[in-house]
Amino acid sequence: MRRFLPDPYIVAILGTVLLASVLPARGPAVSPIAVATKLAIALLFFLHGAKLSREAIVAGATHWRLHLLVLGTTFCLFPLLGLALRGLPAAVLAPSLATGVLFLCCLPSTVQSSIAFTSVARGNVAAAICAASASNLLGIFVTPLLAAITLGARGSGGSSVHAIGDVALQLLLPFAAGQAARVVIREWIGRHGRLVSFVDRGSILLVVYGAFSAAVVEGLWSRVTLGQIAALAIVCAVLLAAVLTITTFGARRLHFSKADEITIVFCSSKKSLASGVPMASILFPAPQVGVMVLPLMLFHQFQLMACALLAQRYAARGQGSV
Repeated sequence: MRRFLPDPYIVAILGTVLLASVLPARGPAVSPIAVATKLAIALLFFLHGAKLSREAIVAGATHWRLHLLVLGTTFCLFPLLGLALRGLPAAVLAPSLATGVLFLCCLPSTVQSSIAFTSVARGNVAAAICAASASNLLGIFVTPLLAAITLGARGSGGSSVHAIGDVALQLLLPFAAGQAARVVIREWIGRHGRLVSFVDRGSILLVVYGAFSAAVVEGLWSRVTLGQIAALAIVCAVLLAAVLTITTFGARRLHFSKADEITIVFCSSKKSLASGVPMASILFPAPQVGVMVLPLMLFHQFQLMACALLAQRYAARGQGSV
């Protein structure tokens, strides 16, 4: 039963959404929160850069067929499915939420959970580290481009080039700084894992609060009903099931080993909450961000529950290798 309980972090995010709905940031409080949010995003990606091992990336970098399949699923298959879902009637999926689903489909994969589930399922962990890391790095450039093509997201500068520049400045630069500082601070990070995790997750909560505050002030909950959220949950579940099915059978038809199949399934089916929320705050006007990340929060919970179950089933079969 524990596998089907909500993730505690999702509960914390939902609590933050509730707080923003009851006590949204208004007036003089908006500017300090906006500045704190940008600093939090920079700190978040600095820590991601500092935690990422270059040796682990090199170890899995040579498996190019696996990486091409993971990246193709993440940045080609997902957006195509998102475009198809955007064509659903408004009575089934509200247009604003359909736009959020398409944004979700443009995002990179997760890092931590992809690697963790691959390890539990006895998959190719080295390749998972490389594939998930490459997805996140490429996502800094590819996601704004896909969002510009499919959604018309232009960033603060008014063009897709500026959107990429905004994301690179606020995400890639801190990430690169973290990589550069890794030589000095990696031992400290290893000793203070809980503190780093607290800062990591706390940064996302701050971004969520700022995003939903702006959306609530603009009338978010008068535009989205409980029925629309229920329909969105069904759409997210169907989207996840489709990708899991396609990647599983695709890996088998392409004659990947069971360990590689596990890596492909877990790295291809995820979408990063840690990257998605900051990117949404950069790419879209503040009042739109809350609606844009609603599908991502639902999908994130579904992917954790489904992949936890799959990982246990893979491990119980004794298939794959560590």
